[in-house]
Amino acid sequence: MDLLFANDRRGTYPPSWYAATAAPLDPFPALRGTVRADVCVVGAGYTGLSAALHLRQKGFSVVVLEAHRVGFGASGRNGGQVGSGQRLDQDELERMAGRENARRLWDLAEEAKATVRGLIAAHGIDCDYRPGVALACRTAAEAAAARRYAEKLARDYGYGEIEVLDEAGLRAVIPSAAYRGGGIDWGAGHLHPLNYAIGLARAAVAAGATIHEMSHVHRVGPGPRPFVQTDGGRVDCSHVVLAGNGYLGGLDEAVAARVMPINNFIVATAPLGARRAEVLTRDIAVADTRFVVNYWRLSADGRLLFGGGESYGYRFPADIAGLVRRRMLQVYPGLADVGIDYAWGGTLAITMTRMPYFARPRPNVYSASGYSGHGVALATLAGRLLSEAVAGEAGRFDLMASLPAPRFPGGVALRWPLLVAAMTWYGLRDRLGI
Repeated sequence: MDLLFANDRRGTYPPSWYAATAAPLDPFPALRGTVRADVCVVGAGYTGLSAALHLRQKGFSVVVLEAHRVGFGASGRNGGQVGSGQRLDQDELERMAGRENARRLWDLAEEAKATVRGLIAAHGIDCDYRPGVALACRTAAEAAAARRYAEKLARDYGYGEIEVLDEAGLRAVIPSAAYRGGGIDWGAGHLHPLNYAIGLARAAVAAGATIHEMSHVHRVGPGPRPFVQTDGGRVDCSHVVLAGNGYLGGLDEAVAARVMPINNFIVATAPLGARRAEVLTRDIAVADTRFVVNYWRLSADGRLLFGGGESYGYRFPADIAGLVRRRMLQVYPGLADVGIDYAWGGTLAITMTRMPYFARPRPNVYSASGYSGHGVALATLAGRLLSEAVAGEAGRFDLMASLPAPRFPGGVALRWPLLVAAMTWYGLRDRLGI
């Protein structure tokens, strides 16, 4: 079964609040016949659209192929958080890559956020960007660790954007008894993820890229001059960029062995009106410290957008609203009488290390994926790094590609059962508060 078609109607955005409030975008035509381009990009999410835009700025001709619609996958369904740093914290990166490379990775992550903000400004992307992402800690020990980490970032990395909050301070912002402290990162932010993707698509097309929707790629031909085959056409090219992330499927076995799709879920409540102050007293986004993270924010029209819960395998659960509502009420039990207007799922991709996987899996084929829930900023930056690598300026791409990238145990066939066993254990730890 192909994840591209397992849970969604072909060419139709999921029934999310994002889709309901998306900026209008006329469909792009499907690929028909054979075309020629310097670069063929597979996937029209943040990675692929950013790559297309930056490649055009470097003078390459670019064709982007998308099986559904622009931003159809995780790029148009996620929590909208533009987070700081890499997916791993700097302590872990210093152990993994050494202090010098950890610093370079931090600088890249700072550039990633700046790139998002810069593209929004340069191209007039109306995606409701707002600063501020809070970390909500479940225990006093986690809150103390968060304070020490904020101090480390200020001392060692010159990053003083985190407002540390004790339990009372956090509760004044997040009126929930579930947390014991944390902080707000004012250098991070949040946005409407689908409108951001649509804005990137418009910018790429304005720069001269060609986008074909409803063009499912089922083969990437080998060789020094690869080709990309869809149901209705073919792109002959000099370079291929694989930007399908969790929806890449079997297009490349080397990537599939290291990047695994998982499903995550979000609900949007009915508008809260004056009750929005029961959820948040500042216009920020939040993520907590559960292993399977809860994350939330208020929408522009005053709904609670709350995400949490995962599933493994192809199919979404039958009752997404019920699954996420249980987690929401653990944080906000007072919202038991509030209705759910939208509930949707999406497929992202993780790696064993939770760091993104950059690679050249074959000659003249480049890939970046596996953002592990931290992809809004990093996937946008990945597009820029991919364009640099195609242009022969591969130093920053190679830094990302040099990070450890172990295969999932059990190979492609057994990785999901093994992950289910591991996540069941971590889910038990979450429920026990460990």
